[in-house]
Amino acid sequence: MAQIKYYWEDFAPGQVRDLGTITPTREEIIAFATQFDPQPFHLNDEAAKASVFGALSASGWHTCSMAMRLMVTNFLCETSSLGSPGLEGIKWLKPVYPGDTLRLQSTMLETKPMGKRPDVGMTRNLWEMFNQHGDKVLHMEGWGMFRRRTPAA
Repeated sequence: MAQIKYYWEDFAPGQVRDLGTITPTREEIIAFATQFDPQPFHLNDEAAKASVFGALSASGWHTCSMAMRLMVTNFLCETSSLGSPGLEGIKWLKPVYPGDTLRLQSTMLETKPMGKRPDVGMTRNLWEMFNQHGDKVLHMEGWGMFRRRTPAA
């Protein structure tokens, strides 16, 4: 476990973080879909070719999972994160294809104390994922919970 560098007090609206890149392979896309989203256009080249995607593409849930991996590896592992009460929205804007290099960016939208827990603060974030062409493929908004460095009185 990494040492905590960031507590709730370290966050402010407007902060933007680059959370790195990830490149899914054909094999990873098929493996994820086989286990979690076994729709033909995520599993089979011929079915994918006949779909609106035109080629084998990653499940939207796989795209979200890759975003989560980047969040944890490149940010949350250094924070006092206590998880999330949920997302307000997910939009899959463009397909993700094997070999696409995806870049995740996080923007802090809001911070507020957690009412009944003086030791916890909330953050509302926007996560945007872009492919190597600069096209936005994923838009997510949601809340995070973080331990406070100094609990409110």
